[in-house]
Amino acid sequence: MPDQLPPGPRLPGALQTVGIWTRPLSWFSRLRRHYGKRFTLRLPLVPPFVILSDPSEIKEVFLADPDALHPGEGARVLRPLLGDNSVILLDGDLHMEQRKLLLPPFHGERIKALEELVRDAVERELERLERGEQRLHQRMQALTLEVILRAVFGLDPGPRLDELRELLTALLSFADRPASIVPIPEPGERTKRLLNTAGPFKGFFGLRERVDELLFALVEERRRQREGRADVLALLLDARHEDGSPMSDAELRDELMTLLVAGHETTATALAWAFVLLARHPRVAGELADSLEDGDEYLIATIQEVLRRRPVLPNAAPRLSKVPYEVAGRPYPSGICLVPNAYLVHHDPELYPDPYAFRPERFLGRKPGTYEWLPFGGGRRRCLGASFAQLEMRVVLRAIFGAYEMSADGPLEPARRRNITIRPANGALVRLSARDRARARRTRSAQPA
Repeated sequence: MPDQLPPGPRLPGALQTVGIWTRPLSWFSRLRRHYGKRFTLRLPLVPPFVILSDPSEIKEVFLADPDALHPGEGARVLRPLLGDNSVILLDGDLHMEQRKLLLPPFHGERIKALEELVRDAVERELERLERGEQRLHQRMQALTLEVILRAVFGLDPGPRLDELRELLTALLSFADRPASIVPIPEPGERTKRLLNTAGPFKGFFGLRERVDELLFALVEERRRQREGRADVLALLLDARHEDGSPMSDAELRDELMTLLVAGHETTATALAWAFVLLARHPRVAGELADSLEDGDEYLIATIQEVLRRRPVLPNAAPRLSKVPYEVAGRPYPSGICLVPNAYLVHHDPELYPDPYAFRPERFLGRKPGTYEWLPFGGGRRRCLGASFAQLEMRVVLRAIFGAYEMSADGPLEPARRRNITIRPANGALVRLSARDRARARRTRSAQPA
């Protein structure tokens, strides 16, 4: 197998893992400079990862025969959290069937109907914001988790929402531990008790069990009280498989957990990166604030540029090859992962001139290329919640930059890994001050473009 794969670093797998964990973005950039647009990583306990960053090759991977390349198996590291029935972890016909069941809640009109819920949550968060230094990543995690809990379960603010939010926050904190990127099989009950008392998974299984109790109780409650409800859970309870059967409790649990995790963690981190970038680019932040009265064009371009510079998921769903497969005329053996790398694509100077500059103008009047802008993946596996995530970002950025000016010292916060996502190492540490529009315009008019 090694002779059939592109070259890669000769470091031991453990040292490669350290690089990916502690310096994820600079590590990838150095490897591309040395090896080119495709290279191989060999990490402990997982198949070889062939990293791809050529859009034409990525297109072939995204459009590949779903029986030949399995993204679900490539994402098994998420199994302890999401469960076997998660749409993220399924492949082939099972994935497509489950995806169809999840599509109705993310239909365009339903997404638009959720905008008022997002606005309400954002307004209450703004009331709690204080001037001065803030670590906004944690604030955004609380905000987006509340939004998704209310959208999924129809929960109003209160003790039950607070308990679920607290438990899920604690459960997701395990993603900060390097052990979280090691795929493990579901342990037996005895092993689970041992892992829960010591080691890198201490407390994880106990928290997961309590979250499951609450989720199953909510599912049972909704089964009894479905009339007049329009939350995501109500729609899933009405969904039917092709044979007419409803989703099982286990399926509902796993898809609800998928929506709760994917629907809040990634959006919160994308917002955190937006603050990190905008706080260090006063011209862009000022243009954004001034544009808010004229519509969403510059706001949307800013969001697209944030997601280009800091894609929360740098790797777009690793695909495990089930058979020998050819991409761009190059043969690959079975049993390896083909991994489109969004970060490297987004920082290719052939696609984006001056790629490390933060310039929303590059997206004004231009839609991002399908295989050149990958924050939500692509093909059959493109994120179901992409539209909702961008809606949340528009509402939050409009509200905050309409009320506050933002600044920060020093270079961009370094990136740190949080399981499969990339977060700001310092929690998006910025300074907030009340916006004085007239003064801000005068200051910016004196600055070079």
